[in-house]
Amino acid sequence: MSENPPNGPQYGSNPDPERPDPGRVEPPDRGSTPPPPNYPPAGGPPPGNYPPPPGNYPPAGGYPPPGNYPPPPGNYGPSGYGGGAPTTVSVGDAISFGWNKFKNNAGVWIGIVLIAAVIQIVVNLIFGGFNTSDDFSDAFGVWRVVGALVGAVVGYLINAALVRGALHEVDGTKPAIGSFFQFANVVAIVLASIIVGIVVTIGLILLIIPGVILAFLTWWTLQFVVDRNEDAITAIKSSFRAISTNAGQLFLLALALVGINILGAIPCGLGLLVTIPITMIASTYAYRIVTGGRPV
Repeated sequence: MSENPPNGPQYGSNPDPERPDPGRVEPPDRGSTPPPPNYPPAGGPPPGNYPPPPGNYPPAGGYPPPGNYPPPPGNYGPSGYGGGAPTTVSVGDAISFGWNKFKNNAGVWIGIVLIAAVIQIVVNLIFGGFNTSDDFSDAFGVWRVVGALVGAVVGYLINAALVRGALHEVDGTKPAIGSFFQFANVVAIVLASIIVGIVVTIGLILLIIPGVILAFLTWWTLQFVVDRNEDAITAIKSSFRAISTNAGQLFLLALALVGINILGAIPCGLGLLVTIPITMIASTYAYRIVTGGRPV
């Protein structure tokens, strides 16, 4: 006995797959859930402004938000100086820093000062420490001129070596004897020293005071040459600008350091073995502070 199929949509196969059966309904997919109404269209969230999620987030417009933020921890040298108010240098802090660094590495500093003194004595003996007759007076005069030039160049390089050692101390590294000679820009050192010497000499001839001012403003020329590898003219200009930012306090420091070295020279010059390192480190400490660095 056959039964008639029920009326309504039919489930099953379509006898003619080429022709869709309008009365056939596909069975639902049991493993999926229909999307909720008003679901966002493909391509992203619907237009509109939405509040940020809870929490502290940077404001719209990018990261970081506007404002001045401190640098990360560590010793970071400045990209320049003069970009803001100059940092004040304390005379007492500079001298105390120089003394503490010296006493923690006294043997090396006394040794380098003794080496410098011996080198200068040997140069003087070679070029001027012997007698000559009148027959050789002209040749001897030329020899002494050559000796004066050699002695000056040696003196410039010794000053640069002391600056290099002081920079090591200021940056937190105890220098060994060899560390004092870690510089390669010899031409810039010599040229800058010659220019400064000529300028200061001319200033001293002009009623002394201009020479003192020029000597003070060019005080850090070798620091800029050795530390930043600047050429002679640039280093002189940099010294002028840096010292001018805090001239009053730095002038007091310069007077104090000169006085310390005068006291060091009183006991037959032996005190200079101590005062020269202290004053060199103290002046380089001030250089690092004014140019935005952080002595260690």
